[in-house]
Amino acid sequence: MGKTKDELYSAMSGAVVDMDEDLSVQLSREAVETGYDAFEAIDQGLTKGMERAGRLFDEGEYFVPELLMCADALNAGVEILKPNIKTERQEEKHKIVIGVIAGDTHDIGKNLVKLMLSTAGFDVIDLGRDVPPSAFVEHAVKENAKIIMISSLMTTTMDGMADVINLLNEKGIRNKFKVAIGGGPVSRKFADKIGADGYSSNANQAIKMVNELIGR
Repeated sequence: MGKTKDELYSAMSGAVVDMDEDLSVQLSREAVETGYDAFEAIDQGLTKGMERAGRLFDEGEYFVPELLMCADALNAGVEILKPNIKTERQEEKHKIVIGVIAGDTHDIGKNLVKLMLSTAGFDVIDLGRDVPPSAFVEHAVKENAKIIMISSLMTTTMDGMADVINLLNEKGIRNKFKVAIGGGPVSRKFADKIGADGYSSNANQAIKMVNELIGR
């Protein structure tokens, strides 16, 4: 007897946490053959595993090499499921511009958020690290993005986040974009102070926060 949907999704999540690419591929094929919704399998199976891996990283149980191997297992499964995502799902893609603010080159957290957002079906434009405030605004306008996500892991660079919002206000386009911030020293209080729309302390919260910002 085959697995129930919940059992299969749980096993897919486990394969990602266990860094098992082969099992991730096998279970993803099983999801396709059983006729389960491919987007749901990614969202409830593979992505949940990456969220668990993110928590283990936050807790110091996993380090960057483990996280990258988890990401490989996740991507291997996504490659199987992606072609089977129903087209109306694909048309829902919201664009997000993401980057690390100028003066800061710490991008592990940003890369994890980008990976998880991409897997969750968002179109993520990664500006990299050490990004000047003006570049966030320029790319958001050019790409017609819905959300601007800014990361900082240094207290000395946090004011650059406020500069992005000030630039949007100066140009009279603040209402066109949701601005979300995150990173080690960043707090909800700071986000409120500079007028950001969203804040998350880690990659797991970031997905939930983005879904709330777009009303998903």
